[in-house]
Order: sequence, then structure tokens, then C-alpha cells
Amino acid sequence: QVQLVESGGGLVQAGGSRRLSCAASGTWYKIDVMGWYQQAPGKQRELVADITDAGTTNYADSVKGRFTVSRDKDKNAVYLQMNSLKPEDTAVYYCNVQAKSRSIFPSRNYWGQGTQVTVSS
Repeated sequence: QVQLVESGGGLVQAGGSRRLSCAASGTWYKIDVMGWYQQAPGKQRELVADITDAGTTNYADSVKGRFTVSRDKDKNAVYLQMNSLKPEDTAVYYCNVQAKSRSIFPSRNYWGQGTQVTVSS
């Protein structure tokens, strides 16, 4: 089982920056992917950015050039640096981990509790 604890959400003005952090704890064989999703009111949860064990990153088009995802393997943590924030970035941000409990098992999705980011205009 993997437990995720997020931090860093809050209120920020448009054009500002915010850094989200997520730390994983528990037991696993391997973490394949760590990332962030957002869910705005009345909308589905969508991928913001993720990073593989090899360091390959993937971003939603809406955040390319503004957000940066990074991973610290020693700390089992993933970060999301958000710059040039816009009101439309307002959402609950969820940490996501895809991890295997054993090598022969497929990865499972684990989710954090979510952290609210509100961007004021």
C-alpha cells in the first residue's frame, strides 16, 4: 500500500507561483510514475503532468512552459512548480502514483487527498 501526503496549495494571485509537494510512504516494489492531476468544479479529473521512473515527463498542453514536474527518488517525492498562474488553473490538485507491489503485478493507481489551489484575478 502507498500513502500520499500533499502540501503547498493555497491562494495566489494571477501571474504568481506555487510549488506543490507530495510524499509517498508505505511499501511497494517499484514506483513507475508519479504525477499530478487537477479537478475543477464540475469537471473531470485531468492529467496536469507526470514523470516516469526514467525521468521522462509529460504535460498537459495548457501548462506547458509554465509548470515543471520533478521527482526526488531518495525522498519518494514528486513536486509541481507552477509559474505564471492563471485563474483557470484554479482546481483541486491530486498527487498520483502508479506503483507495483510485486514485479509480476501490474501497477496500481494511488491518490492523495487533494490540495486546493485558487488563483485570483
